[in-house]
Amino acid sequence: MLPVTYDDVRDAQFRVHAVLKPTALIQWPGLSGQLGCNLFLKHENHQPVGAFKVRGGVNLVSRLTPSERAGGILGCSTGNHGQSLAFACRRFGARCTIVVPEGNNPDKNRAMRLLGAELIEHGCDFDEAREYLEKVVQPKGGRYVHSANEPMLIAGVGTMACEIFEQLPDPDVILVPIGLGSGVCGTGIVTKHLRPEAKVIGVQAAGASTIHDGWQRKQPMVGDRPKTFAEGVATRQTYELTFGALCDGLADFVLISDTDMAEAMRLIWRTTHHLVEPAGAAGIAAVSNLRKQLAGQTIVVILSGANVDGQTARRVFAGEI
Repeated sequence: MLPVTYDDVRDAQFRVHAVLKPTALIQWPGLSGQLGCNLFLKHENHQPVGAFKVRGGVNLVSRLTPSERAGGILGCSTGNHGQSLAFACRRFGARCTIVVPEGNNPDKNRAMRLLGAELIEHGCDFDEAREYLEKVVQPKGGRYVHSANEPMLIAGVGTMACEIFEQLPDPDVILVPIGLGSGVCGTGIVTKHLRPEAKVIGVQAAGASTIHDGWQRKQPMVGDRPKTFAEGVATRQTYELTFGALCDGLADFVLISDTDMAEAMRLIWRTTHHLVEPAGAAGIAAVSNLRKQLAGQTIVVILSGANVDGQTARRVFAGEI
């Protein structure tokens, strides 16, 4: 059982809302009309770091002891988790070190550094960077904040679901992109408590399908190196804390292609004039693919992040992906 409760999420709201304003939940008529459902977007792309993960960073770092803050925070990230920790560390006076893969999104790297984080570049993908952090960096000292196996992160990001239900008490379906699973687990905890009949659907890239495949088989897995341009969902193994909750709590779990995400990015831009990163567009890509199944229902899609680099954005809008 996931060691995070609805009460933990509600408790986190006080700390999160002391720093972050609730994000907008907007129904966009053009998007709803095109996709054939009553569609609402939860605009986590409006967060000060451009992604939902900042909620978890604020909740966790605000609760650390003075000695933990003085010892520094360690994390591994392709960008959004790292920005979350860096933002919270700057706010609460802690040092922050983030290990990123080599060749990582340069705009996300720059954003983390501007927030005060020290970056170490190592490995070809998230999991190689994480292994380096755990084997080489962590033994030197500091509070390691894993981006999945941290109850306080899950409780913090679950606050976005509380905001959804405060504005829209009766959604039929909520779609959440899955990288390591903290966002979908937090959403599931709140949904189960407030509207158990609502379905939570996870979305993952077809080129990084390990968590989806493990969910189908109901067993932990380690997969091949991700083959997707969506670094926010480019992971290749299941994680202990979130995986059991995924197996118990998801009504469905769908895979989408990079082409699906690129088209969803263009659709979001045409209908809302919001630019999101590939992982942030994953939920809309899934709604498009599930159009017949979701027709006429009230749907919430979490726009999990906006941090797309310029080169990727140019390729998407030139139709190269």
